[in-house]
Amino acid sequence: MIDTVSVTRYVTPLREGGSLPGLVEGDDLGTYVCKFRGAGQGVRVLVAEVIVSSLATRLGLRTPRLVALDLDPEIARYEADEEVQDLLNASPGLNLGIDFLPGAFGYEGEASTPPDVAARILWLDAFTANVDRTWRNPNLLLWHGDVWVIDHGAALYFHHAWSGGVTDPTRFAAQSWDIGDHVFGAAVGRLGATDAVIDLSDDDLAACVAQVPDAWLEPVPGAETPDDLRAAYVAFLSARLHTRAWLPREPAA
Repeated sequence: MIDTVSVTRYVTPLREGGSLPGLVEGDDLGTYVCKFRGAGQGVRVLVAEVIVSSLATRLGLRTPRLVALDLDPEIARYEADEEVQDLLNASPGLNLGIDFLPGAFGYEGEASTPPDVAARILWLDAFTANVDRTWRNPNLLLWHGDVWVIDHGAALYFHHAWSGGVTDPTRFAAQSWDIGDHVFGAAVGRLGATDAVIDLSDDDLAACVAQVPDAWLEPVPGAETPDDLRAAYVAFLSARLHTRAWLPREPAA
C-alpha cells in the first residue's frame, strides 16, 4: 500500500473547488496537498485518486507521489477558521496526501505537451472514464519542464453506484467515453498507435488496486471486506481493459 505519514502541522487551505484541500506538513519533513476523507465527496474519490495515479505511473506518465496522511483531529484546536476546524474534526485517521510540487505552473496549452504524452493521458482518461480534464479544468501541472497529471477523483464513477451492492462490470466495460471537452481531444488520431503499445495486464491492475489503504475500502452489500472491494475494482478494470468499446475513434473523413 502507499506509505503512511503522520501530519504534524496544518499550513493553509487551498480554496480550489468544493472539497477545500489543505497544505500540510508530515513527520517525514515533506509537504503535501491533503485531500480529506471528511470532505463531501467521501473516501471513494480517494480510492480513485490512488488507483488512477498508479495506472498513470505504469503508463509512463508523471504524477506526484501519494501517501496516506494520518491526521490527529487535535490539530484542529489551533485553527481559527471554523470551516477548516470542521473539516479536520471530520477527518480523523487516514487522508490522502499528494506531494507538493513547489513552483509548478498550470497547463499552458498543447505546445507544452509532447504528442505522445498527450495521447497517453487521453488513453488513461478514456480507460478510467475520467470526466475532469477539460479546457476549463485540465488538472495538469508543468514542473521542471515536464507535464504532471493530477486530480483523478472524478474517475472510476462506477463505484458511486455501489451503495446497494457491487454492480455488473460488463456495463462499465462497454460504456463509451465522451472525448468532446477533453483538453487533449485533438490527440485522438494517435490513440490507435498508443493503444497498440500499452501493455497493461490483470496483474498490473491488481497491483494498482493493492495500493489503496484498507481504511478507504468501505463495505457494501456483497463486498464486506477490503479484499472483496479490491477484487471488485480489479473485475471492473479488467472487464474494461479486455474491450475497446470505450476507446474514442477519430471521426471518419
